[in-house]
Amino acid sequence: MSAARPKRTATSPAADDLPPLSGAELRLVREIGSRWADAMEDRQAWGGALPVDPSAISFPGRVRPTGWGRVVEVEALRDGEPTVLEPADPELAEVSRWGRLLRRLLIGRPLLSSALVEERMRKLVALPVVGADLMASVAYGPEALLGVLALGGSVALGLAPLLAAALVALMVTVGLSYRQTVRAYPSGAGSYTVARENLGVLPGLTAAAGLVGDYVLNVAVSISTGVAAVTSALPPLRGSGLWLGAAMFAILLVGNLRGVRQSGAAFAWPTYVFLAAMALLIGAGLWHAAGRGMAPVPASPVRALEPLGVLLVLRAFASGATAMTGIEAVSNSVPAFRPPEWRNGRTTLTWMVVLLVLTFSGVMLTLHLEGIAPRPDESLLSQLAHHAFGNGPLYGYVQAATLLMLLFGANTSYHGLPRLLFTLARDHHAPRAFLRLGDRLAFNNGVVALTATSFAVYLGFRGNLQALIPLFAVGVFLAFTLSQLGMVVHWWRQRGAGWRRSLALNAMGALMSSLVLVTAAAGKFLEGAWLLVIAIPLLIWLATRIRAHYDRVAEAVRLRPPVPGQPELTVQPRAASHVTPAAAHEEVEQSPGEIRHLAVVPVSRLDLANLRALAYACSLGMPVLAVHISPQQEQADRFEYEWGEWGDHVPLAIVLAPYRALLAPLVNYLIELHRQAPDVTLTIVLPELVVRRAWHRLLHANVAARLRRALRPLRGVVVTSVPFHLPA
Repeated sequence: MSAARPKRTATSPAADDLPPLSGAELRLVREIGSRWADAMEDRQAWGGALPVDPSAISFPGRVRPTGWGRVVEVEALRDGEPTVLEPADPELAEVSRWGRLLRRLLIGRPLLSSALVEERMRKLVALPVVGADLMASVAYGPEALLGVLALGGSVALGLAPLLAAALVALMVTVGLSYRQTVRAYPSGAGSYTVARENLGVLPGLTAAAGLVGDYVLNVAVSISTGVAAVTSALPPLRGSGLWLGAAMFAILLVGNLRGVRQSGAAFAWPTYVFLAAMALLIGAGLWHAAGRGMAPVPASPVRALEPLGVLLVLRAFASGATAMTGIEAVSNSVPAFRPPEWRNGRTTLTWMVVLLVLTFSGVMLTLHLEGIAPRPDESLLSQLAHHAFGNGPLYGYVQAATLLMLLFGANTSYHGLPRLLFTLARDHHAPRAFLRLGDRLAFNNGVVALTATSFAVYLGFRGNLQALIPLFAVGVFLAFTLSQLGMVVHWWRQRGAGWRRSLALNAMGALMSSLVLVTAAAGKFLEGAWLLVIAIPLLIWLATRIRAHYDRVAEAVRLRPPVPGQPELTVQPRAASHVTPAAAHEEVEQSPGEIRHLAVVPVSRLDLANLRALAYACSLGMPVLAVHISPQQEQADRFEYEWGEWGDHVPLAIVLAPYRALLAPLVNYLIELHRQAPDVTLTIVLPELVVRRAWHRLLHANVAARLRRALRPLRGVVVTSVPFHLPA
């Protein structure tokens, strides 16, 4: 078979799990294939020995999950008409009709990979989706700033406008820096990518670990805040806080599993409702102040509990900086925007920073003009709303909008962390499971991992908001600092037009972010920040261990030149004996002569493990058919070319799986082969990577076990594995 080399085009994230063979690997494939040519008989004899006709099965691109499992319906072409291939044995139907309906209701219909471009966010949806966390921080940023300053008494509270101005300068500086980051690094992952490419692998992993902690804590804090607001308004529910939190986690999980557009539409409106509430609140406060000539109302005296000093001011600045959490989200989610992704991402980021500055500045100015100070029994926003609207409907509107904003601010993490985990997995620092897209083109594994981890943190702290907040600023400002330092190195290396101005801007951002980081880590260490100080090094260590394992796997399965003097492989195809279908179906064979064989070898890539499985199958002296499952046509063409370069020694069938359910099309293909010749025993030969440590098993998909479970009810099918032992 001759195959022209396929053109290289842009691929979906699902294709990144199987990179193409390099030029050196293709040369090795040709060299190894020449040895196969000497060892095997004529290709025509092998093709004629097949007891089935693989070409009679065609997949036009319809692979639909039928339920919670991955065994799916497949449409094949029969006599030119599409026909649904159903399991030959009713026991193969994994789920009931109700299970299929429930999945369809909760998750929705699966989407083709070609729909990935359509599953993008326009700017009006992206602003609330990736900016919800940033907008929600306005509800607790001023409270955190003034709450620390109040410890120094009324004199310290007088410094609030100055610190607010400094925070606004920090917001603008960091926002401008991330605009540059979005343009320079449009692939996403923000701080991790910038730090890794400019500072090295370890700083990159440090930034990623900080972001992981921030995203996880953001969900836990947002849910805790929402639960606290609900139980404050409805006292009878105070004993059900954990159950309310679990329900909120479930809503976020299902909403994000439905995909980008659906979660964006569901979670967009609270942001705009909250922004409208803040506009009303600030406008009313400024209107009242204008009536008295903008003269501030004297605040009630506040007794000092601590001496006013530099440390107290720095702690207040670091606490107020929590109003910036979430500014990183756009740089992590650039691939989720509509094309041109980087331009739409920068525009959305600009809107976010402008809205943040306006709302934060407006709230701080209104608090100053109205003379409102922190109180233990009522939040600052509630005091402002009471002062502006009394106890009327507008007060209830402001409180309800704030509650919704705090709750759905957690959704930002569901767009940032799964994409960060995708990038880490692409660099082999996280399990490969995070590379795969789900039925709705969302990173389902990342969404589930975030939900499980955040829920564990939520349960571990019993939903106590005051215990979670001190952990908040450390991770995000660690990522900010490393990102700014990385951009400084980037501009120093590139030295393009305007590089000095850009370098100075990022250097200022790095200095201010590092100041907040050190202050937050030191000032809040005993209040709970110690947990992140311990967790971040552990995450870095785990990422390096995962990378080391994948490097060992890659080295173990790497193609090598044939060893001189190695015995040649000899294969002698055996003439198939005839046996009645009934006998084969009833599994009553008692002698080898009564069994007709076909070995089917699923091949994902031409590496050492897969070639060993092929060699083993061919050495058994039975007809062999190789099957390759491809999620898209470009990858299928590429593999066909590589197969031709190897020598095309074994018949090859390629099955397209446009819904990325790789195991399901293989199961249905095997069922159809068995239906063609029920008297033939199918032996599925799979390569199996044997790891030395138990935790390494979590890093690899156990395909053999899943295939055995799916095919166990089908008679005449044997699943065997060829172990490939990895070094320690």
